[in-house]
Amino acid sequence: MKLLSVAVPCYNSQEYMMHCVETLLTGGPEMEILIVNDGSKDNTAAIAEELKQAHPETVCVIHQENAGHGGAVMTGLANASGLYFRVVDSDDWVNPDALKKVLEILREFSQTEMPPDLLVSNYIYDKVGASHKKTIRYESALPVGRIVSWDETNRFHKGQYLLMHALTYRTAVLRESGLNLPKHTFYVDNLFAYSPLAHVQSLYYLDVDLYHYFIGREDQSVQEQTMIRRIDQQLRVNRMMLEQVDLREIENIRQRQYLFNYLEIVTTISTIMLIRSGTKENLQKKKELWAFIRQEYPWAYQRLRRSVLGVSLNLPGKPGRNVAVAGYRVSRKIFGIN
Repeated sequence: MKLLSVAVPCYNSQEYMMHCVETLLTGGPEMEILIVNDGSKDNTAAIAEELKQAHPETVCVIHQENAGHGGAVMTGLANASGLYFRVVDSDDWVNPDALKKVLEILREFSQTEMPPDLLVSNYIYDKVGASHKKTIRYESALPVGRIVSWDETNRFHKGQYLLMHALTYRTAVLRESGLNLPKHTFYVDNLFAYSPLAHVQSLYYLDVDLYHYFIGREDQSVQEQTMIRRIDQQLRVNRMMLEQVDLREIENIRQRQYLFNYLEIVTTISTIMLIRSGTKENLQKKKELWAFIRQEYPWAYQRLRRSVLGVSLNLPGKPGRNVAVAGYRVSRKIFGIN
């Protein structure tokens, strides 16, 4: 069994996928690199096959009709043979020295009867043109270098979310969680970083800067105008988060609070993008989102409305919308939201 399976979803990735995979190859034969060619129309397929031919012991290539990021991740998971599983997007990359340390600790886990459900590591916002690269660390929230339960965690502050870039799940936990990412939908990384966490009972924090999250392409899904154009997909993911995890069933208070905070910030982003668009149609969708939450998940609605963000998001009229947007902008600067 491989120690680590890495899914690399690729769609028209010819310009940057080679760098991504080359950083992963430094991990050696204990790794399995699953390049999922998601119906690319450029030279992605040929590059993937070249990498497989050069590294047959490590690289596996899967060609499929386009299914979107979620479909590619699910294909990677279905074909994974490693003890642990993570995703590295084709325009991102990993630090080779940090990867070696990750593999060292996974090797130790493989020799234990109860390996942790989740390995957490740091990630870097590698923003084009930025003189300072922001690194998200977790030493204030998670004890370093030992397996812990949620009871031993501290409070995650705003902006310190366990995004996909930080997560290496035990493969069996992902499968047992019933993770099912929708096809042809952006922002499914929020589901990947949310739904399985309801099934995670043990965590290990390795304080290394593993993942470089590239930010700079004009068509990137996290750009504000792009998010507004794709708002229906953001809303779909937001609703699926509510549907897939009933927070009332999470017994551990700290685990439940963390998951609520994540749900809160995704709902905030959905709401703000609808407000920022400025269209009557999207303002109506904002009303519909909150009406959906109130009707289908009244327990979540009450908690979200009572939160600081919830109060600001639901102030009436244009002045209320301006307050919400202003608060969101401040939050982006302070906490790194979105």
